[in-house]
Amino acid sequence: MPALVVVGAQWGDEGKGKVVDLYTPYADLVVRYAGGANAGHTLVVKGEKLILHLIPSGILHDGQCVIAQGTVLDPEVLLREIDQLEARGVDCQSRLKISDRAHVVLPQHKLIDGLREAAKGDDAIGTTKRGIGPTYEDKVGRRGVRMGDLRSRERLQPKLEANLAAWRPVIEAHGGEVPELEPILQTYLAMGARLGDAICDTAQIVAEAVAQDQRILLEGAQGTMLDIDHGTYPFVTSSNAIAGGACAGAGIGPTAISAVVGITKAYATRVGGGPFPTELNDEVGQKLRDVGVEYGSTTGRPRRCGWMDAVALRLAVRVNGMTEIALTKLDVLRGHETLKICVAYELDGERLSVPPYDDLDRVTPVYESLPGFSEDISGCRVRADLPANARAYIERLEDLVGCKVGIISVGPDREATADVSNPFGA
Repeated sequence: MPALVVVGAQWGDEGKGKVVDLYTPYADLVVRYAGGANAGHTLVVKGEKLILHLIPSGILHDGQCVIAQGTVLDPEVLLREIDQLEARGVDCQSRLKISDRAHVVLPQHKLIDGLREAAKGDDAIGTTKRGIGPTYEDKVGRRGVRMGDLRSRERLQPKLEANLAAWRPVIEAHGGEVPELEPILQTYLAMGARLGDAICDTAQIVAEAVAQDQRILLEGAQGTMLDIDHGTYPFVTSSNAIAGGACAGAGIGPTAISAVVGITKAYATRVGGGPFPTELNDEVGQKLRDVGVEYGSTTGRPRRCGWMDAVALRLAVRVNGMTEIALTKLDVLRGHETLKICVAYELDGERLSVPPYDDLDRVTPVYESLPGFSEDISGCRVRADLPANARAYIERLEDLVGCKVGIISVGPDREATADVSNPFGA
């Protein structure tokens, strides 16, 4: 059976949680392979909103869920989510496994994240201040603490001491107070004890699922344009958010992946700093924000909103090897007399079809206008039921980016989705 990667195709916040939630009933195993608690997946089930930052969205269904070694984990956030889910009757204890090699977000990581952002002033990147970047720094710098270390004082204490020593001059240089070792040690040992056997070798779980031809759903975080290598550097996240990150992050060979579904909104949004060519700082942008409830699920920050950027999406199709697009929030476009799609950029008199990474903040978007629609589409369950202008918008987008649109979200609730089918093709 195939392994399927679900990946963000824009600047994050595309609605991956809903799509994973729709796909999970067809999967045997759902794996979160990258990112940390800076990512928030918002699900609406029977009108009730649920926000998950670390646990895969698939936990709402039967089957096994894994948080793999490519993630960085804040155990406090994780346990809070477990409590929240179990209070709703969701079984996490027997169904959730956590990689012993996933790196741990520590108090000093969150502290330095905030201090650095404050020091940058107007040049701040716009991080969530959840300590994600500093934790990945420690991972690459080979001074990180991993989840498996939380099971033993003998292993955890020397690593914590070395980690605090490494960060001490940085924290003090920014005017911060270095956290004390013993409270961190006691707190994290207690959290490790509570998680218990859930902390294990998840790469082996994934390997066994591949060997048994199980259907594996690999869930990413953030979006392609925030990828550390392919995004709008330096305004990016600290990991590989693209589909290729699933291989390293989950411990799965590339030959096991047979499909990649890229999630994109019917327009574009971005949170934090960085270039955003189609941003609308006018009443149209505000209307998209209000109707789409575009406020960050992790921070509550208002998202920057703009028209669909087919240039950026075309790049996402290429670097992810997308086999299909899941289009979310089409309903938000209702009521606009004209819909616009950015089909190219202009820079210094030249027309570009590929983003210029170093000069994206200087480009001018070239728009193509299409007629809008006013009909209520929330009850549509197949593409043919959509208004003609909505269908034309989707078809033009497919032509521009070279990838077909599969499922179409026409409202926030799970059921408000058109053309839902088995993503594994069975």
